[in-house]
Amino acid sequence: MDLSDPAESARLRTAMAVESLPGFRCMWLGGVRFEVFDRSGGRLAVVVLHHGTTLRWGQWENDAHLADGRLLLAWLDGHGMPGPMQQFEADRLRAQEGTEEERNWLAAIPAGLEGLASRILGLSRTGGGPSPALLAELTDRLNLMFPDPVERVLALLNWYGSGSGRCSGYPVHEGVPGELLSRVPIADLLAALADPRAEERHDAGAVRHLVSWKARPRQKRDVARLPEPLRARLLAHACRSGDSDKQGRAERWLAASRG
Repeated sequence: MDLSDPAESARLRTAMAVESLPGFRCMWLGGVRFEVFDRSGGRLAVVVLHHGTTLRWGQWENDAHLADGRLLLAWLDGHGMPGPMQQFEADRLRAQEGTEEERNWLAAIPAGLEGLASRILGLSRTGGGPSPALLAELTDRLNLMFPDPVERVLALLNWYGSGSGRCSGYPVHEGVPGELLSRVPIADLLAALADPRAEERHDAGAVRHLVSWKARPRQKRDVARLPEPLRARLLAHACRSGDSDKQGRAERWLAASRG
């Protein structure tokens, strides 16, 4: 692209203005690659745009934050490259959805476990599952706060039904209530779902738990114990969810009695 026009080159310089060098280097190789040449064709610099927010140049030890990444994305869009702006907006929307899901998940955490929330959320940053020690501590606190097993299971179902609600591809921390539910006797789970206090939010947790992959040590046998009215109720919930993956799983597990 010819930037000999002073006005055009000034717009690009403004769009590429750097705010700071925060001492961070993204592991991703980058998206748009800018190669700058002089009039004789000699390459002056190579600068790579990352996530619509940072620039990488070989002369900098770390990536630089753009003063306004949208300016550069808009400049690219105006020059026939709408992809980076579209990707940026899609990423922004996913981030907003993730923030809202995490907020809902935190709001549903059972009483007495709030002090462990940061440790559980940290699992999604490290990518590791909950340790036996953490699960034991959660179990002890739940037993203390909810001595009645039905109330305890209702609290866990409400928690597991929050957040993204997905049966796969969800943040690691959302799997913790599922781990705890896997240890609940099926009789207690059935008693909780038959309780008058069980609502749509509890059904959401039950569906997510019962139809997810390897959710229980004896999952096939446990699902077979579901009474037909409950089976139909949970299947109807999955169909209303709008989640095609969840609906497909529920149809395989719940549509007909499994012996």
